[in-house]
Amino acid sequence: MDIALFSPSSLFPDEDESSNDEGTSETQQSYEERKHQFPGMELIIREFSFHELNANLLWPGTFAFAEWLVQNPSWIQGRKCIELGSGTGSLAIFLRKSFNLDITTSDYDDQEIEDNIAYNCSVNGVAPALPHIKHTWGENFPIRDPDWDLVIASDILLYVKQYQNLIKTLSYLLTSYNYKRKCNEMASQNDEGGEYLAKPMFVMSWRRRIGKDDELLFFSGCENAGLEVKHLGSRVYCIQSIK
Repeated sequence: MDIALFSPSSLFPDEDESSNDEGTSETQQSYEERKHQFPGMELIIREFSFHELNANLLWPGTFAFAEWLVQNPSWIQGRKCIELGSGTGSLAIFLRKSFNLDITTSDYDDQEIEDNIAYNCSVNGVAPALPHIKHTWGENFPIRDPDWDLVIASDILLYVKQYQNLIKTLSYLLTSYNYKRKCNEMASQNDEGGEYLAKPMFVMSWRRRIGKDDELLFFSGCENAGLEVKHLGSRVYCIQSIK
């Protein structure tokens, strides 16, 4: 088993370097298990040696976001959460173990990704495995009545061509959530701040190098879709529906 002694920022290649090496196929799939240090714990994460959807490695934003959430736990405490672009599932596993967070993983409609997340749950003592939803951004979401008041993600702004599809999925999750019903439920359970707790939001972080123009393209796309963007600091953003 390898131990990740390198900086998280070294986990990805330069912008012009492709991870889709010629001659690699699904039938040649292999894995590597590495130990990764998260705030207050060590996780053993099995990573694909290669995956065409870049779901094979832990990205720098995973570690940075984990640290930010530990320092700002009020953003996740009491929430029901879904993570987009879960990859190896490491962030979700960390949040379940650290905060007992009710969290669902989600990634591209790919069985290998789902199986690998379940494996990583098992080796890190998360049983049963976290619930998982296979969903390709932009396509019809498989859940008609989404019940998550928190959507999270880290380092998912890699492919500019997918921005509109990502925004479509975000808009669905944030606007289809039954806010009024949840407000009433939370208010009946907690007289203080029930409405705040129920308001759905998307909190994201990244450390992946993207250009300013690409960054603005994503945020302007969110605003055009009726979503409000707030910078929380340290490359962490909160996005909510204006409606």
